[in-house]
Amino acid sequence: MLVTPSLWTTNADPPPTIMVGPETQHAKAGEAAHNQALRALALAFVDPRQADDERDLAEQLLAGLDLRATTINAAIASLIRDAGSPAVDDRARTLRTELDVAGLTSMTPTLEVAVAFHQAVLDDHEALNATIARLREQTSDGTFAYYTDIAHFMADLPLPADHTPPRWLDGEGATRARWRAMVTARRDLLRAAR
Repeated sequence: MLVTPSLWTTNADPPPTIMVGPETQHAKAGEAAHNQALRALALAFVDPRQADDERDLAEQLLAGLDLRATTINAAIASLIRDAGSPAVDDRARTLRTELDVAGLTSMTPTLEVAVAFHQAVLDDHEALNATIARLREQTSDGTFAYYTDIAHFMADLPLPADHTPPRWLDGEGATRARWRAMVTARRDLLRAAR
């Protein structure tokens, strides 16, 4: 495919022609799929129905592409969408194994935040404490360390005394309230569906 820039204002030289090959098209499709999967993941916390539509679009964009991390992000979005349902635990275990086998362990904290959300919705403090312990271990180098705060906020648990909190844009109180509100909203949604 040839792409010619359309804004050429002088008559001196012809506009440059840029060759766009299949690699570029594949990269663009991959970027679109990646962004769509992350959109589905974010929306799954606040609007499971819309997240379902966004995830479907991500799946369409992923068709014909081999993007393991993006596929797993879409699967994590589904876990968040389904938080509070019994099948989430088994699916999370399967995803943990997939992440380990694929060598994508840097994505494991994101999966654990999804699991923490599920456990907070169920008010399962025992399982949530185990998830928080895994998150602490996975983020001990400082990468994604704020995920442990988020897990505490979702369950309205106090932060450990020896914890160094991040600087939240709206402050810790507002951030805590926002994450807790997502959990209570999901509980309300699940109650209304019964």
